[in-house]
Amino acid sequence: MASVKPKKHLGQHFLKDENIAQKIVDSLTEKERLVIEVGPGTGVLTKYLLQTDLSEFIALDVDRESIDYLKRNFPDCSDQFVLEDFLKYSIEKDYAVIGNFPYNISSQLFFKFWDDRDKVSEVVCMIQKEVADRICSKEGSKTYGILSVLLQAFFDIEYLFTVPPQVFQPPPKVDSAVIRLKRNEIQKLECDENLFKRVVKAGFGKRRKTLRNALKDINLPESVSGLEILNSRAEQLTVAQFISLTTKISSGWKQ
Repeated sequence: MASVKPKKHLGQHFLKDENIAQKIVDSLTEKERLVIEVGPGTGVLTKYLLQTDLSEFIALDVDRESIDYLKRNFPDCSDQFVLEDFLKYSIEKDYAVIGNFPYNISSQLFFKFWDDRDKVSEVVCMIQKEVADRICSKEGSKTYGILSVLLQAFFDIEYLFTVPPQVFQPPPKVDSAVIRLKRNEIQKLECDENLFKRVVKAGFGKRRKTLRNALKDINLPESVSGLEILNSRAEQLTVAQFISLTTKISSGWKQ
């Protein structure tokens, strides 16, 4: 039976190491809610997920060839394979995510998880190591950035293990990594969350500048303009400091 051909324009690199596939699936802890596999490809994770006692499971892919392949190979579960773009897919219930994410949309996926933070309980994924390092890094690091701050505000993040290029078809030019995000207990930040996102993105948008210069487009209130923290660069602030700064900006506007 013909397999699925990896498509460069979809950023597909299919995992072929069964031990790593099993290890990724075993890293998923949230099994009592809807589990969504993003980009199942040839089903290397899917077959282990179907053997796992999951409450509810679907696999989404924009590649028709992949979905057709899975339907042929797992006919008893054919209704669980859906030709849909996860980035555009509306999900009303709480859910967990697992997948070997297509490299070309991995950042977009994480921004969706932030948008869906009140629904997403867990994410277990394989992504480019560079992106994984960025998401897991702490303040003071050159890799610390927008996704680091936004995601760490709402998720506990673990770097699980590194995956070499040779276990993929075709092999990517970089190492990959598996990470796990688990929703923390913070229901709501002590600030305007939309403004928080705006402040973080503006700060790192001009990361070589001090926050005083990077945040000029936000029109900082006069009560904030004298703060010493504005002489720092975005990469020097902790998540808590970003939250505190956002609260002070918002309060200054209301005065």
